[in-house]
Amino acid sequence: MKTGAVGEGIVIAGDASAGTTEETGDGTVAVKKTVGEVPGARADGAAEPGELAVRPGEEPWSRGEVDEARAVLESEVARLRGEIRAAEEAVSGLMRDSGDGAGDDQADTGTKNIAREHELALAANAREMLDQTERALVRLDAGTYGLCESCGRPIGKARMQAFPRATLCVECKQRQERR
Repeated sequence: MKTGAVGEGIVIAGDASAGTTEETGDGTVAVKKTVGEVPGARADGAAEPGELAVRPGEEPWSRGEVDEARAVLESEVARLRGEIRAAEEAVSGLMRDSGDGAGDDQADTGTKNIAREHELALAANAREMLDQTERALVRLDAGTYGLCESCGRPIGKARMQAFPRATLCVECKQRQERR
């Protein structure tokens, strides 16, 4: 059985009941997306600010800190949606302009292709960040905000305030980056 970090998808060989199935060269595998499930999470959902995870020695979350985290995440959602819209409009314009390239030399065509690929990459990056930000809001509502999706231990209030979309504690993130 292969497993991945919770929230990033767990792959179980030969278990079609776990979720969607995918045919690979090694046979059929099932992919189970477990967004929001965190080891040690509260079963009853939303927690009060003082109940959100903190590391030993840290002050509990106050109502103001939770409200500030929520405001930062919500403003980031709005900003990213605008960025995605702008990138999609730019790509649409570039696609429209690519058809009237009669008389363009190879350099002009190449420049247009590079610009289009750049806009597509920006849109994809913004979509990924939007997904992470929306997941953070769901975790905040569910009372799992600040819990590591891999090990279930507290991520740390200071890390969450510096990077509100964090889903892994420093130790698990370092382990992930070494792979």
